[in-house]
Amino acid sequence: MSLTRRALFPLLTAFATLRSMTAAVAEAADLFRREFVDAAFSMKRQAEQSGDQPYGAVVVLDNAIIGWGPSRVIVDKNENAHAERVALRDAQERLGRTDLAECVMYSTSRPCAACEHAAAAAGLARMYYGKGATDAGAPRKG
Repeated sequence: MSLTRRALFPLLTAFATLRSMTAAVAEAADLFRREFVDAAFSMKRQAEQSGDQPYGAVVVLDNAIIGWGPSRVIVDKNENAHAERVALRDAQERLGRTDLAECVMYSTSRPCAACEHAAAAAGLARMYYGKGATDAGAPRKG
């Protein structure tokens, strides 16, 4: 079967349109991601200004921040008040549930093992960290 230029044109046009739409969706996702990374770094600055450790995190559901987490280890004198766990607890309180299955976390740095465990226990879907929003993947249970 041979395809003529006339037969290929609609296929090529459809492919170009699909590529353009895919690029637009990716660009929109990057804009949201940048907003959430910036919010995590805002939490880091807040922690530093209060005299705490330089870490911050946010939890996101449906492209909206639902959990805010500046590090509170020093201020609260609580070794478990890492930014990630503060953000998880805030999200759980705001939602009125412990299950955060549809949620994503953005953190200023790679979460420690205890924070990854807390994220897995909450059912967090995915985690990103650092200015480049490096994909840490889904927290592993266990």
